[in-house]
Amino acid sequence: MIEWSDTHRSIRDMVRRFVEAEIKPKVTELEHGDLPPYDILRKMFATFGMRDMGEIRAAKAQARAEKRAAARARGEDLQQEERTESGDQVAMQMLPIIELSRFCPGMVTALGVSVGLTANTIMSRGTPRQIERWAKDLLTLDKIGAWAITEPGSGSDAFGSMKATARRAEGGYRLNGNKTFITNGPYADTIVFICKLDEDNDPKDRKVLSFVLERGEKGLVQSKPLKKMGMHSSPTGELFLEDVFVPNDRLLGETEEISYRSGAKDTFTAERTGVVAMALGIIEQCLQLSVEYAKTRVQFGRPIGDFQLIQLKLAKMEVARMNVQNLVFRIIELSTEGKRMPLAEASGCKLYCAQSAMEVALEAVQLFGGNGYMAEFQVEQLARDAKVLQIYGGTDEIQISQIARSLLAG
Repeated sequence: MIEWSDTHRSIRDMVRRFVEAEIKPKVTELEHGDLPPYDILRKMFATFGMRDMGEIRAAKAQARAEKRAAARARGEDLQQEERTESGDQVAMQMLPIIELSRFCPGMVTALGVSVGLTANTIMSRGTPRQIERWAKDLLTLDKIGAWAITEPGSGSDAFGSMKATARRAEGGYRLNGNKTFITNGPYADTIVFICKLDEDNDPKDRKVLSFVLERGEKGLVQSKPLKKMGMHSSPTGELFLEDVFVPNDRLLGETEEISYRSGAKDTFTAERTGVVAMALGIIEQCLQLSVEYAKTRVQFGRPIGDFQLIQLKLAKMEVARMNVQNLVFRIIELSTEGKRMPLAEASGCKLYCAQSAMEVALEAVQLFGGNGYMAEFQVEQLARDAKVLQIYGGTDEIQISQIARSLLAG
C-alpha cells in the first residue's frame, strides 16, 4: 500500500468534519478546563457505527473463549489463535487516530486504553463469562476502562519493580498496592489491575496475575486527574488499593496459571505501532499550520515563507510527514499480508515517529516565533502533547535497547 484509497480518503474526510464540528470548538475546555473526553468519543462511536462494531468484536471474542474452554474440558491444549486484522480494518482504525491527533492526541490515548488495552486484556485472557460481563461495555464505551500496571517506583521495569500484591483469601484474593500514571484512572468503571501473587516467596519469583476491579470497590481509591505537561484531554490518575477483596471470578481466566508476562510482547507491539498514527496526525497539523502561517506572516516586507531558513523548516517537516506516513502504510500492508510487525521493528517505528513528532512540533513553535509560545496558536499544545510519545509505551531508551538486542541476537 503506497497511498490512501478513495474509500479511505472519503472516511478520513468524514472523520475530519466530525472533528472540526465536535472537537475543535471544545479544545479549550478539553485542554484547559475540566471536560472529560468520553461523551464526545461516545458520540463519535455512534456517528460512525463503532458502537455496533464493538458489539460484534465482543461476541467474536466470547465465541473464541468458549472454544478454548471446550477444548480444555476435553483435555486438549488449544493454543491462543494467531489473529491479525485485515489491512482495511487497520486502516479504518488508524484514520480516526490520525484525525483526532491533529487537535487532541490525548483523546486517542483515553480511547485506546479503554477499548484497546483494557478490553483486549479481558478478551485475550478472560473466560467466556468474564468477556460477557466486562468486554462488551468497554468496546461500546458504555463503560470506561483503565489498565493499571505502572507503579510509583517501577517506570520501565514494570514487572521487576512491581510491588502490588494479591494474597489468597477465603473465596478470593486480597489486593494491595499503588498504581500511578493510569490513563482514565479517575473516571474508570472497569480496571484491569496487574500485580504479583504473594506466597511469602521472593518477589522476583512471583507470578504476575491480572484482576478486574470495578468502581466503588471497598478499599479502592481513584485519585483526581493529575496535572500534566500535555495530553490534557486524557485524564490520568493514581489508584490506591488497601486490602481490597475480590472473589475468584475477578481473576482473569480464573486460573493462576495464566501469567501476565506471557503475551506482553503483543501488548507492547500494539502500543508502539499505535504511536505511529498519533505522530502522523501531530506532524500533519503542525505542517498545515506552519505552511499557512509562512504564507500570511509578513516580516521585512515579505511573507516569511520567502526566506530560505523558513523553507528549510517546512521541507524537513514534509520529509518527516512522508516518512511517518510510509510507516503507517507499512503497518497496514503487513496486516493485508496476514503478518504481525516484529517487536524490534515496532520499537524502531515508535522511536523514529515519536522523535519526528517532537522535532516537527518544536520547529513549528520556532517558526511561529512569539506566537508559537501562545496557546491561541495551537502549536504549543501539540509540542507538549508530542513529548509523551517519547515516554509512554516504553521510553526512547527502552526502544533503543530493544532494537539493539534484536540486532545483536541475530
